[in-house]
Parts: sequence; structure tokens; C-alpha cells
Amino acid sequence: MNADTKIASNAGYAAEADSLVASYESITFEDIYAPILNLLPQAGRALDIGAGTGRDAAALAKRGFLVHAAEPTAELRAHAQRLHREPTITWTDDALPDLPQLHAGTARFDLILMTAVWMHLDEEERARALPRIAHLLTSSGRLFMTVRKGPVPPGRRMFPIPIEPLIAAAGESGLALLKNYEFSDRLGRQDVSWTMLAFERENRV
Repeated sequence: MNADTKIASNAGYAAEADSLVASYESITFEDIYAPILNLLPQAGRALDIGAGTGRDAAALAKRGFLVHAAEPTAELRAHAQRLHREPTITWTDDALPDLPQLHAGTARFDLILMTAVWMHLDEEERARALPRIAHLLTSSGRLFMTVRKGPVPPGRRMFPIPIEPLIAAAGESGLALLKNYEFSDRLGRQDVSWTMLAFERENRV
């Protein structure tokens, strides 16, 4: 497992952007999030962190959300803006753990989505990021995330994510667990599996 924190969290994606488009777009938002679609908030404001080729941002826009899509890899962002021209998607170059542009504004979100993002952050970055993500949620806003388990592809930066400590840390940031679901890789990779988590921001006095 590659744990070199000198490597950028989005390492490898710029060089592979062109080849990644077909595989990313071959899977739908509904394919991935089917087990928790019943937990999807009513259409409002959504934030897609690490939005990649825009597949999920576009799906949320088509469901009536106003979507803010944050993607730090310019090459992926260019593909996304070419493929998904929904006028209710706003694109920005912003990244975890700090999301400085989003935190410079006042927008809060009814849904935050992180698909295959969290494992790119090391332990210290995850500790910084989680309360900042929670802060961007509206009262009772929801966070959906998927976490990859498996070998690290060459040139990438990924870390093992213990799920129970993640759930505990989320609770400390005011995020209550709604769903914990394990599923196999949708691209058919036998050595890769995933955990899907859904949280809701608690109302705290």
C-alpha cells in the first residue's frame, strides 16, 4: 500500500484521464447507489467532491438538484464539462482535505457525495477533512460515500480505511450513520471491493 504523503492525492488521474472516461461512464449513479437511493434527500443543493467525469453530478442534476461539482484534476474536469452540460452544475477546482474555495463561501448542501475519494487521503488529512465536510451540510443534510478496498494501482496514492473508526470519527463530527453496505466492484475487478456509507448531520443544540 502506497503511503507516501509527498504524492498528491489525485496522482495518476491527469495522465489517465482519457482512458478513464469510458470505464467511469459505463457505470451509472443508480448502479452504484441503488442500496441507499431511498435515503436520497428531496432535490435541493448537492456537492459532489472529487466529481471526476461528472457522471454522478449529472445524475443529481437530472433529479432536480443544484449541483456544485469539485474536481481538482483539470483533465477530468474538461471531460466532465464536455460530456455533461447540464446548466444546474457549477464546476470548481477544489480539493480535500481543506476545500478552501467552498469554505470561503456561504453555501451549505442538503447532500454531499464522495465516490471513490476518501481512500486518497492519509490519516491526518482525513481527520482534518471530516469536520470540514460536516460543516458544509445543512441541518439534517446527508453524506454518501464509497470507500475502495484493494491493491493500489501503479502511480496512485491510496490508504487502507478502517470502517469502524471512520464511523466513530463521523459521529464525533455530528454525523449519524444511516447505512453501512458492502458491495463488489462494479467493473468486475476480483481484488477490489467497496463499502458504502450514508450519514445524516445531527441537529445539535
